[in-house]
Amino acid sequence: MSLHSAELVAAARAWLAGDPDPETSSVLAQWIEAERFTDLEACMTPLTFGTAGLRALEGPGPGCMNLAVVIRAARGLAAWLDQQEPDARVLPVVVGYDARINSKRYAEAAIRVLVAARFHVRYFSEPVPTPLVAFAAHAYGAQAAVCITASHNPAEYAGLKVYAGNAVQIATPIDREIARAIDEVGPANQVPLAPWPSEHRLGAPGAESIPREMTQRYIAEVMALRSTPSGPSELRIVYTALHGVGAACMLEVLRRAGYSELFPVAEQLEPDPRFPSVRFPNPEEPGALDLALAEARTANADLVLAHDPDADRLAVCVPDALGTWRALSGNQVGLLLADYVLRRQGPGPKSLVVSSVVSSPMLNSIATVHGAESIRTLTGFKWMLNAALELERERGWRFVIAYEEALGYCVRGPVRDKDGISAGLLFADLVKEARQVGRSVDDLLVSLYVEHGLWVSALVTVSFPRLADAEAKMRRMRQAPPESLAGRATLRMTDYSANAAGRPWYLGAADLLELEFPDQARVLVRPSGTEPKLKIYADLRQDYERSRSHAEQTNEAQAKASELTRAVAELLG
Repeated sequence: MSLHSAELVAAARAWLAGDPDPETSSVLAQWIEAERFTDLEACMTPLTFGTAGLRALEGPGPGCMNLAVVIRAARGLAAWLDQQEPDARVLPVVVGYDARINSKRYAEAAIRVLVAARFHVRYFSEPVPTPLVAFAAHAYGAQAAVCITASHNPAEYAGLKVYAGNAVQIATPIDREIARAIDEVGPANQVPLAPWPSEHRLGAPGAESIPREMTQRYIAEVMALRSTPSGPSELRIVYTALHGVGAACMLEVLRRAGYSELFPVAEQLEPDPRFPSVRFPNPEEPGALDLALAEARTANADLVLAHDPDADRLAVCVPDALGTWRALSGNQVGLLLADYVLRRQGPGPKSLVVSSVVSSPMLNSIATVHGAESIRTLTGFKWMLNAALELERERGWRFVIAYEEALGYCVRGPVRDKDGISAGLLFADLVKEARQVGRSVDDLLVSLYVEHGLWVSALVTVSFPRLADAEAKMRRMRQAPPESLAGRATLRMTDYSANAAGRPWYLGAADLLELEFPDQARVLVRPSGTEPKLKIYADLRQDYERSRSHAEQTNEAQAKASELTRAVAELLG
């Protein structure tokens, strides 16, 4: 056994001694006995607590999601909260969870840790959409919130995300401070846990379940976002929850809004942590919406709405004039929603729209036409919503919408995070109003392209054997940026890992490169963060010509954008 292997086994034995879960400790013990060093190295490389808290495959050790990791994370959060305002203990900590296999168990563990640390916990006793957890955090004025969810990851994953006292996902430097507090926590089986009255139901002294009225309050505030009066609608809507937790809320808000022609995808309506009908429960993935599209054709539907399993993301599909169905891109949905809410903003302070740096620059043009301000931030709603709150406070602007191209949308209102339920309702209203004047979603898009130019986007992901390989490719491009790509001269490159002091804090240091080209074309390259992959985004604009067919122009522009992403992929090897 090598020195490295001996150290690895010693670390694994130390973790094993502190693991309170017989299942994961048994697996780890078997790996140690069998000297499965590859598995041991993977599971003993600690997870990084960051953007969305923690998320990983379930398994043993600090490199996977398991009971010990959740207990130590909750204790670290409690320790960090202890260092904040002395009066903070009068405010609750909210805990919620999705419908994955171990989510309720992990939520119970987090509650017991927090209660033992003398915090008052308000918790959901049943699986709920992530937006509802964020809503409850804001409604209670909570000092923090914990949501046990792995969002759209496969069934083998689990996760834990944390909201700060402003009901927005934690951002830097808070994430680093909590990470340091977690590092200082001892073995999980030595962390104090509050007693639990029953293994079959949530509940402990110091913890209070959130009443069902909270869900009704959330639904009422979602309904208040609408500018369209409720009333009967003939719009035929197919909806899929992708085996997640969004169905009850989504169907209720649609029915309250007057949409009675609803066609839920029965096979995917109820929560099922195995996600049996899809390979990958992400509505962006090929094949994920096949059942919904089949239902749409059978029902002669007008619109398909789809959530990921925790209902914070929204996918939209629409038919063209020939009845052929296609999924709209996250950029298309975000831009349509932004134009829709800006047209209905009413009098008041200057409006603010926010997007992630990798989302379509077309939002700037839409904002300008409506007299609104537009900013872009680093990727993630933690940046977008914290920036929006600060600009509201400091400049008196009124935040109205934020979106990212990865199917995330937040309209000003009850949730300070992406919310697929409110976005789904507003998109149905948008389609309904267009149909009332004889227009389709494609007509709306063409109107935007005529006014702002035809903007298209492309995304390519390049995989490498190791994270180190992806990092090396980023370093190489950073040191020697291409002078041209796909026949376009490079005008400039912005390296977001440098000169952060010259940019707003919400566009701070990040492992991100942006290449700009003539004619409003650009390429961005960034690592995935958790996998040995690089993501390549391209956006470009061309004038829209009414005399040419929409399909011809779109295909032409899309081919140019794809050519840019391919050129970067080839450059990266």
